[in-house]
Amino acid sequence: MAVIVGSVPPAHAADDLLDAPEVTISAAAGGDAGFYVRGDLGYAGWAGEGTPSLRALNTVAGISDSASFDDARFGKPFSGSLGVGYQFNDMMRADLTGEYFGGDYDASGQANFACAGEAIGTRCAGDARADYRGIGLMANGYVDIATLAGFTPYLGAGLGVTRLDWSDVSLTTECVPGVVACSGAAAATQSLNGDSSWRFTYALMAGVSYDVTERLKLDLNYRYSQIADGDMFGGTDIKGFDDGLSRHEIRAGLRLSLW
Repeated sequence: MAVIVGSVPPAHAADDLLDAPEVTISAAAGGDAGFYVRGDLGYAGWAGEGTPSLRALNTVAGISDSASFDDARFGKPFSGSLGVGYQFNDMMRADLTGEYFGGDYDASGQANFACAGEAIGTRCAGDARADYRGIGLMANGYVDIATLAGFTPYLGAGLGVTRLDWSDVSLTTECVPGVVACSGAAAATQSLNGDSSWRFTYALMAGVSYDVTERLKLDLNYRYSQIADGDMFGGTDIKGFDDGLSRHEIRAGLRLSLW
């Protein structure tokens, strides 16, 4: 009885081995390491400030009252940043960035206490307008997930500080009748000194880069950043506070490897 030990003729098996695709393993399998520089432009299509508030000394009653702005709007939502980083391997990198952003602020609200010179029992409606600018310093880390056809998705996070500078705030107040009538005085506008302070900041990023050349990458990402709360403006009998600044940005930039 004949026993068949193989169904593929030896000649055909040898041909299959010769036709197998060649796999090349680079000596730098862990990925190239080295420094890079980067630049980005951003658009913060949505920015929020939580619940900004003011604290006022009610000169009629001699007590301190507080109120919140219930409507706040932001404009001019553009930013720019520059940085230098280091690619540790094909998955891990980190960079230090400095960024600048600015905008304008318009908020309105109504307090349960009286405006200056008005009787107790009336309320005070206010509208605040100001410009602001921020200068941030961030340390960021990233995980590059994989590269397919030149595209590399990644996740990142950052910690740092932001100096937020408020310009002088224009505050317009007007009496609103309550249990008693207003005096009939016209709306009053005053200019209050804007405050500046350094604040803790954190950021979360998700994006994708594309290999334009061996050394140059195009980077597109979404970033959420949160700047801590602080003083906004102040005067002799009134002071404003912001509840921190939340920014949702779409950013585009370039990364250039230096090795």
